[in-house]
Amino acid sequence: MSRLPIISGKEATKAFSKIEWYPNRQVGSHLIMRKKGLKITLSIPQHKELKPGLLRKLIKDAGLTAEEFIKLL
Repeated sequence: MSRLPIISGKEATKAFSKIEWYPNRQVGSHLIMRKKGLKITLSIPQHKELKPGLLRKLIKDAGLTAEEFIKLL
């Protein structure tokens, strides 16, 4: 398991956008992203830094490994 970098919510949003996740709506400081054909949504807080546990959960929900996500950055 590789160590995840510390990234912002904006950087995470850009990375997920590269694999066809798109912004659906924004609720407060959280951007809700969807992918066509999936019922799953990603709720990405637009904070300066995402905590490692939250980032790992977002990556898992998107169906990626940490290594695949790091390549998207």
